[in-house]
Amino acid sequence: MEYTKCELELAISEIQFICVELNLYLNTHPDDEAAKDDYNAYSLRLAELIDLYEANFSPLQNFGHSPDAVGCYVCAKWPWEL
Repeated sequence: MEYTKCELELAISEIQFICVELNLYLNTHPDDEAAKDDYNAYSLRLAELIDLYEANFSPLQNFGHSPDAVGCYVCAKWPWEL
């Protein structure tokens, strides 16, 4: 599936929300294997979406979270240049 930048940002934020909620749930229900499986699946999907975003647009985070794109944000267009 091909995403626009906004669609990809929305998909990433939705999956991040799901991961945070599942993580909080697992803090109080550590033996729930189905929730662990869901968390692992959503975590993998989140990593895929982040990789896709960074490959097509720019790093989402700096300070070591995007090791292959160090400094790329400097070369990318700034918001007021779009």
